Amino acid sequence: MTRVEKLFHHVIALTDDIGIFEHAALGVPRGEHGYCVDDVARALIAVCRDDMSFVVDGNDRVVAPEVMAELAGVYLRFLEEAQDGDGRIVNRRDVHGARHGPATVEDCWGRALWAFGTAASRSLDTAFARRAVERFVASAGQRSPWPRAMAFAGLGAAELLRVVPEDAGARDLLRDAAAGVGVFRPDLAWPWPEPRLTYANAVLPDVLLAAGDSLHDDSLIERGLQMLGWLVDLQRGPDHLSLTPAAGWTAGEDWPGFDQQPIEAATMADACARAFDLTGDPRWSDVVELAAAWFFGRNDSGTSLHDPDAGGCCDGLEPHGRNENQGAESTLALVTTVQHATRLAGSRA
Repeated sequence: MTRVEKLFHHVIALTDDIGIFEHAALGVPRGEHGYCVDDVARALIAVCRDDMSFVVDGNDRVVAPEVMAELAGVYLRFLEEAQDGDGRIVNRRDVHGARHGPATVEDCWGRALWAFGTAASRSLDTAFARRAVERFVASAGQRSPWPRAMAFAGLGAAELLRVVPEDAGARDLLRDAAAGVGVFRPDLAWPWPEPRLTYANAVLPDVLLAAGDSLHDDSLIERGLQMLGWLVDLQRGPDHLSLTPAAGWTAGEDWPGFDQQPIEAATMADACARAFDLTGDPRWSDVVELAAAWFFGRNDSGTSLHDPDAGGCCDGLEPHGRNENQGAESTLALVTTVQHATRLAGSRA
């Protein structure tokens, strides 16, 4: 499998001194479409998760650790500037860096909190981590009516509690995020708490696991494992994952569906990596490995989504191939999934 360090090559190519460009035409950044908080937050999480002392670009030249620190600085500054005084988030900026659109508590708010919490807990730069804590606190009093936005925010709260365990705002936010998941009913033919699967589905059991761990509530962990197990069983074939398509899925619809999105593999890897860390059960680490393999051709089309030349990840799996464009969301999904797979493989070695 491609080394995780090399996967940052396209991340670097997509990034300028404002943020990370949202879209690419094949492997070439499309600056005219500007930037969004969703992707910048993903990028900050990926950089802060990476515990390598160096990265290697596509030509195998060593990139200094300072490059990673510079990326983190760009991403954190972008998120700070996206934050309104009341903690809501303006998602979009144009190619010149000007904010546009309303301040909201949609997914961008949740992802910003996830990124702030991750930077606070995982950055080795104490001043940088302190900035992230301050930004987290500034947004943590808001609440979103959307379960996934709350789940993203809850994952950030769980990260913050690793380093500031007495933070009452983070604890309250995490409790509310877990409560917002809804009820998983294993006794029903359709147990999922929503009428259909939509996007980033595994983030819902993931936040239950995170809340159970951080709040010392075994019942939340058990609910999260049940919910995640159902989702895995639904999407796991004999030798590969068959992921929920972009249009969503519910019982009675055709399977497999397309186009399948890298974000589904990434959120599955996030949740299963956490499940493995909590239980030690190799069932979960096996799914992380399958999620990584999905990117490299073990999928319903037998097509690799990784472009070894540009270094990026293609934007979707189609019935007979792939969407060749390599935007930020897809590339970062590949990066974070391989990060998990690499870490767990090291723990088994």
